[in-house]
Amino acid sequence: MTDEWSGQLWLGRDYGLILGETGRTAPHAHYAHQFILSSDSPVTVSLDGPLHTACRLFIPSRQSHAIVQTQGNVLMAYVEPGAFDAQVLQHALDAADFGLESFEQTLRRLPRRRADDARVQRALLTLDQQLSGKVSAQSLAQAAHLSLSQLERLFVSQLGVPVRRLVMWRRLRMALDLALNGHTLTEAAHGAGFADSAHFSRTMKQLFGVTAGASLRHLQVHLLPL
Repeated sequence: MTDEWSGQLWLGRDYGLILGETGRTAPHAHYAHQFILSSDSPVTVSLDGPLHTACRLFIPSRQSHAIVQTQGNVLMAYVEPGAFDAQVLQHALDAADFGLESFEQTLRRLPRRRADDARVQRALLTLDQQLSGKVSAQSLAQAAHLSLSQLERLFVSQLGVPVRRLVMWRRLRMALDLALNGHTLTEAAHGAGFADSAHFSRTMKQLFGVTAGASLRHLQVHLLPL
């Protein structure tokens, strides 16, 4: 295995699918739930240290892991936890057939979760409006009519992630959208509010265990309708 990834990437609003040959990764943890499916040889993944080998693996949000060994084509789904119930998601993907179309149709049909609290919804709307520039947690709290500490508690309890972590995740998705739509890494980084392409790549490394260049260079991209 190398660090390079190749194959197809289908990117939706709250999920991404990769089918192809997957490179190894450094240990990392990301906000997305991850589902790994191999139709040929089992995949070996380190989960918080111990190795696990199977043809189907579910890695919940924020669990530290690293891809150690794969052979042949592997299908991976990255799914935003704030949009889906984890148990419903895992059950649906376990039953899905191997293939981009099958997984995409399964994810498209699943019901989405919404933050129960209207204050969190207001904060998320403000976050999306500020994403290409500086995102101030204080301004999100003001939009939600909350103190900063109250907003942090609501984000963790309803979305499962602190404000800063969710901002990073949303920025990364926006930068990937831009990069996959023909922009240079520098243009994509600036458009999503990163300081520069190095900042974008470091964030990609932190969240996915690979740099932006290594993960995007050999992937054929399909942007799904929102």
